[in-house]
Amino acid sequence: MRAWRFVAVALWLAAPASAQTIRVAAASDLQAALPVIAAQFEKDTGHKVSLTFGSSGNFFTQIQNGAPFDLFLSADIEYPRRLEQVGLGEKGTLTQYAMGRLVLWTRNDSGIDLQRGLAVLADARVRKIAIANPAHAPYGRAAVAAVRHEGLYDRVQPKLVMGENISQAAQFAQSGNADVGILALSLALAPAMKSSGTYVEIPASFHPPIEQAGVVVAASKQKPLALQFLHTLTSAAAQRVLRSSGFEAPRPGV
Repeated sequence: MRAWRFVAVALWLAAPASAQTIRVAAASDLQAALPVIAAQFEKDTGHKVSLTFGSSGNFFTQIQNGAPFDLFLSADIEYPRRLEQVGLGEKGTLTQYAMGRLVLWTRNDSGIDLQRGLAVLADARVRKIAIANPAHAPYGRAAVAAVRHEGLYDRVQPKLVMGENISQAAQFAQSGNADVGILALSLALAPAMKSSGTYVEIPASFHPPIEQAGVVVAASKQKPLALQFLHTLTSAAAQRVLRSSGFEAPRPGV
């Protein structure tokens, strides 16, 4: 009996004192990389990570309206910075975790030559172009900036089909509801899209930098754990996962 009591006490001591769950609002371009990082975090800490993916702008609005998230991982730095400035993001927790890249993507059977770069968007065979809605999604704003950089916006604007977020824009392109998509490299590298299509990278000089950052939500009751997960994204192991998923290392100083 004493031996069984000893084993029970030992198992209790080995378990997390109080397993917690953090709720993370994450940009859609993180759908491949973030579950891998979260799974390792759960294994290492014994705590849970609940991931919700969507457009950064919509999450920004939801958090302003009291949505019960603990951590916000945006596809840009401006949304979390604005939350911090108005007291809805925990002061001092703003952290850049990656740089996003933009690509031009089309299906293998489209017959569209992407080697021409963005100039191909003006061709008659390109009837619909999928982008994320620039009103809500940083990748959508980057796409518009890139097209404007090449002096093509007025010619191709009627062709634009806007997804609510970059993931939905990718679905439009992959399903054939759009002939090409201006998408996140992280989505173009996902297995389904990598096998069904081809892409070329859009030069980073064509659009403002896609500086992806996160902030702990000020109303969170799990702030230490949320901050721990946010800092995990900048670790060497997490950065390897992000790089293999199409992201670049964050810029120093943020």
